[in-house]
Amino acid sequence: MGKKMEERKHALLSASSAKKWLYCTPSAVLEESMPDVESDYAKEGTLAHAICELKLNRLFVDRNMSDRTYKSRLKKLQGEELYQAEMESYTDEYVDYVSSISFEFPHAPFVAVEKRLDYSPWAPEGFGTGDCIIIYGNDMHIIDFKYGMGVPVKAENNPQMALYGLGAWNEYKMLFTIENVHFHIVQPRIRNYSLWTTTRKDLLDWGDSFVKPRSALAYKGEGEFSPGSYCKEGFCKVYGRCRATADMHMSLMDEALDKATDQIRKPPLLSNEEVGSILKRAQFLKDWVGKLEAYAQGELLKGQDVPGWKLVEGRSNRELTNPDQVFAGLMAAGYEEAVLYTKKPIPLGELEKLIPKEQRGKLLTPYIIKPQGKPTLAPADDKRPAINIGSRAEEAFGGKNTYKEEK
Repeated sequence: MGKKMEERKHALLSASSAKKWLYCTPSAVLEESMPDVESDYAKEGTLAHAICELKLNRLFVDRNMSDRTYKSRLKKLQGEELYQAEMESYTDEYVDYVSSISFEFPHAPFVAVEKRLDYSPWAPEGFGTGDCIIIYGNDMHIIDFKYGMGVPVKAENNPQMALYGLGAWNEYKMLFTIENVHFHIVQPRIRNYSLWTTTRKDLLDWGDSFVKPRSALAYKGEGEFSPGSYCKEGFCKVYGRCRATADMHMSLMDEALDKATDQIRKPPLLSNEEVGSILKRAQFLKDWVGKLEAYAQGELLKGQDVPGWKLVEGRSNRELTNPDQVFAGLMAAGYEEAVLYTKKPIPLGELEKLIPKEQRGKLLTPYIIKPQGKPTLAPADDKRPAINIGSRAEEAFGGKNTYKEEK
């Protein structure tokens, strides 16, 4: 189950952290000295990947696998502490996606599952594990399963996927004449399916002209620290303590203070241009401060000193030591059950877990709507389209004003 996770742990220039070491080249060596902390979310994802691997192997690789063997192996995975019944439907969606690609060809394609991919010709000692590779004719498909529910992952210009593509081409170039490479992201828990196609030539040009020189710096721990969105997205282990990140964020003080007088700059109101500029630079400030606080708290919990800070008892709410006994006593005293308990429907997400996939179309799907979300601030380069303020205002007040004053 932990094959992919273990491989990533031992690859300095791993594919999963590619965006970090490609753009902030010294980060890989700096992080190497920090201990690995595997979250429950990561363990959950590893388990879901193991279920995917079993299902795909039975379908494409080991077709002689007996039902007994399959059920035995699946039962073992289902016995893991982090297993949840919903994993079955989400992994089935991934398998269905892979099957839809495979079965569209007139003959059976080549399929590899959980394949170790070596991209060391472009990044020293670089390797990773591709979830699924399909090759037919001149086309190669790289399919990556994401079990996370955070930010939707895009296939387009995704360096992790591109490194998998280089490794797969390196592995199979003597067997297949690959001209086109199709990258797929399958993130079923948030219904995110992303596809990006490029040519073998463009992929190799990227590897030679961009990855090689950047990876050479990263492997030696050289180059310039360059904070960016990938610090948070790539779970940088030193994000909270990074001096380059601190310098970037603390430079925002220059926008507010006059260094000569150490006073707030005048005039007191910022222009819209200044607001836009500051927000663009500060969009990751809140998350970074949270990381900094978490690090300080962790040090204090270990008995270390963080000057100017201490641990105090946080706020807590009162609770019953034995709710069942208390409520039983209240009902015995004459209080009605309807007064003591509230009844409300379970959330939609929990409801979907209860209903089998084949029954949702009839019992649930026709009654699901997705209302428009509230207006949310986003950078101008965000891929979501800007909303029409006029139309949203009309909707908020019940549509166009049809009131007419009586004469």
